Amino acid sequence: MSRINGFVGRRNFLKLAGVGSIGIGATAAAGTVLWKGEPAIADNPSTAVKPQPVTPQAALKSLVEGNQRFVNGKRLNPNQSKLRLQETSVAQYPFAAVLGCADSRVPAEMIFDQGLGDLFVVRVAGNVVSPEAIGSLEFGTAVLGAQLILVLGHSKCGAVSAAVKGDPLPGRISSFVEEIKPAVENARSKTGNIEDNSVIANVQYQAERLAESSTILRSLIKEGKLKIAGGRYDLATGKVTLVA
Repeated sequence: MSRINGFVGRRNFLKLAGVGSIGIGATAAAGTVLWKGEPAIADNPSTAVKPQPVTPQAALKSLVEGNQRFVNGKRLNPNQSKLRLQETSVAQYPFAAVLGCADSRVPAEMIFDQGLGDLFVVRVAGNVVSPEAIGSLEFGTAVLGAQLILVLGHSKCGAVSAAVKGDPLPGRISSFVEEIKPAVENARSKTGNIEDNSVIANVQYQAERLAESSTILRSLIKEGKLKIAGGRYDLATGKVTLVA
């Protein structure tokens, strides 16, 4: 099977992921092999990345510990050397994926103290699950080998605030705000600040949608090769709190 820059070629991915559990299993297997560090280019063995395999729980633990370092002002800034740059030009082996908001104040690699090639990040306003986000995360997990997807919301999210207010919006801004409104309705029955509650409810809602909308992701979860978790980032403190 051909590989481009360390992962299964686009045509082969589409073929494998197209129909049925056999295709899904084959795609997942490809991701597992790649995560274990199969050299992408035989002519350059010295630059092939060979990461140690991790479990979904270990991936989540790594993110939590990285965020603690960020909050405490003790970042290690790992995997940001020129050598790492050269390694990741050959192949990428992210251990986790993040579905986060496009907000400029929530850069995943910084707040989790990670480096080049560590995280497969999909960012869209309101951290909503769109067809493009689903496809990207299927690729990042089944093909690249990420064993965790963290749906990351944040305090004072403008997209969530707009969904709470429900006012008419210009252009295509309403396209993603509409995807948050079901979560807002779930939050209305709870005590406390409606916008804060809606941020958490949106993380939960989008995480559920991810698992429900993708046969590939459901298969990986069932096999124990993937975990979908949720988190809320506090803009004032930098702390990520896991959301059940």
